[in-house]
Amino acid sequence: MERLDPEPPSADAPVIRVFIDADACPVKQEAYKVALRHGVPVIVVANAPIAVPRDPLVSRAVVPASPDAADDFIAERARRGDVVVTADIPLAARCVKAGADVIAPSGRPFTTDSIGLALATRNLFDELRSQGTLTSGPKPFSPRERSAFLSALDLAIVRLKRAGFRPAPV
Repeated sequence: MERLDPEPPSADAPVIRVFIDADACPVKQEAYKVALRHGVPVIVVANAPIAVPRDPLVSRAVVPASPDAADDFIAERARRGDVVVTADIPLAARCVKAGADVIAPSGRPFTTDSIGLALATRNLFDELRSQGTLTSGPKPFSPRERSAFLSALDLAIVRLKRAGFRPAPV
């Protein structure tokens, strides 16, 4: 069954959910593996239908193809106890501000201490690209980054469980 708009639990229920900003996310399979091992629901958000595991803990939200629809969907629902997987730094900033744990596909966590520098660096590179100074894209995704992501997601979920959060009911 596909649930298109999972609603956040009540504010007094301390639960864990994983949101995946799925468009161009190279670690979806790893996120499923870790979250399902912990019994944590995963909400995969994309602007086109994508295949997801046939598991009651995995749902997907297909949002309109507008530029920020997936970001808005996730940011409007992210809260303390959620883990958001994204490489989108503005989305990461919105989710960090909401109290969610945010992890890049490389395994790098975005925190209140690091998000300002990440935004500034992103804006600088965006400006340089728009001036034609930078033309190359990101380096290829490595097995080391994949491993770092697995560890970071597992650590985030374990830390949330120790803080009293539990997997959200399905």
